[in-house]
Amino acid sequence: MTEKLRLSAQTLHHLATNVKQPGYDRSQVRIGIVHLGIGAFHRAHQAVYTDSVLASGDNRWGILGVSLRSGDTREAIEPQDGLYTVASRDGGGDSFRVIGSVAKVLVAPENPESVLAAMTNPDVRIVSLTVTEKGYCYSPATASLDESHADIVHDLADPATPRSAIGFIVEALARRRANGTAPFTLLSCDNLPSNGETLKRVVTRFAELRDAGLGRYIGENIAFPSTMVDRIVPATTDADCTVTAQATGLFDAWPIMTEPFTQWVVEDHFPSGRPAWEKFGATFVDNVDAFELMKLRLLNGSHSTLAYLGYLAGHETVSDVMKAEGFSAFIEAMMDEEITPTLPPLPGFDLDAYKAQLRERFRNPALRHRTWQIAMDGSQKLPQRLLNTIRQRLEQKKPFDRLAFGVAGWMRYATGVDENGKLIDVRDPLADQFKQRTTGKTSSDDLVNAYLGLDQIFGKDLPGNLEFRQSVVRALEKLLEDGAARTVAAMTS
Repeated sequence: MTEKLRLSAQTLHHLATNVKQPGYDRSQVRIGIVHLGIGAFHRAHQAVYTDSVLASGDNRWGILGVSLRSGDTREAIEPQDGLYTVASRDGGGDSFRVIGSVAKVLVAPENPESVLAAMTNPDVRIVSLTVTEKGYCYSPATASLDESHADIVHDLADPATPRSAIGFIVEALARRRANGTAPFTLLSCDNLPSNGETLKRVVTRFAELRDAGLGRYIGENIAFPSTMVDRIVPATTDADCTVTAQATGLFDAWPIMTEPFTQWVVEDHFPSGRPAWEKFGATFVDNVDAFELMKLRLLNGSHSTLAYLGYLAGHETVSDVMKAEGFSAFIEAMMDEEITPTLPPLPGFDLDAYKAQLRERFRNPALRHRTWQIAMDGSQKLPQRLLNTIRQRLEQKKPFDRLAFGVAGWMRYATGVDENGKLIDVRDPLADQFKQRTTGKTSSDDLVNAYLGLDQIFGKDLPGNLEFRQSVVRALEKLLEDGAARTVAAMTS
């Protein structure tokens, strides 16, 4: 590839004419949103909606992004004046857009005080989050604060230099309260059931542990609207950077590759004001729970099942899995027969069309979403994506064979050795515990018993439920004996 100029405010005029770019004066944009967890998903989703708001003439809603761990995002986009490219890809081709809504990125561990200063600025009226499930420092089985979490212990002892998102939020709210500054709205955009309520629960509990009065203040005065977010965003590769540079005419150190589809459903509770995101496709509702449950169980539950079973069957991407024998039929049956009966009604919403659209999105050949990427942090994802659905099937006294295979697929994957004896790079907060519990165990009974001892995943109820235990043992036994590919093919033949 011929060396390209790098994307920046000074080089925008070199962009290819078919590339959309920020149509507003970025020097006039004020920071109105601090976003914790400035990763690829946020840059493909909320930041795009906000870019459209800024282009409409409302300059109050620039984003200050905060990386809570590494400086990778800042190092990629700071030399680009915060600009980056979003590529929407499907079988019909690619379209490119440069986003300008991220005005600045801070790296929290380098200077916690700079993050707190930004969060206490009166212009900031929303603090949003995409920190993934593990960023909430909670027990996935109970959705309550993990008071023994190392970052929580640190932040309670030293609140002025927090490490966790929860610690930053509570310290910033404490300072705003002391200064007489109006509180901000807290907007979770992570894949959690009732994510606003979950965030409120962990933030309020953390504040109570610091000071009972602060806990009451937050519980009574802070808005925590829930959201449902949806857009598939694979990890960016070097090849993606090359394609983007060739198509746009400028080199971008970290473009975002995504699908054309995007959805955002938000509870409309923003006492301090909000951007008019609805003008650009967001849906505001009184209660998001039904939408959120639908997405968590149908999209995320299916995605995780495809990831574990597909990885074990030797497939690199979700689109590869969907082309393999039996997998598309397996997922369609799981959606229709086991997940849909657990969902509340959504009057006027075409659920069959939504499920068909999901499967078509999974088949998108241009979106190389790696099964290994989706498989990360399974201990944090399993309860809301699969286990709560199984709990409801147990209550309904209905079968859940395919859901059980999703759980068994995770258990097989989490042993860290694939079907050919090769090591799996298991990325999970509990990976060390998996290894300790499963080393030397080869039978399905022993492995299931080992995993069910993790009550932070399975709670107290499922390990004692004989039907659940037996269903997962049977599924894992099939995977150990026949492998994922043969098992799925046999189930759908």
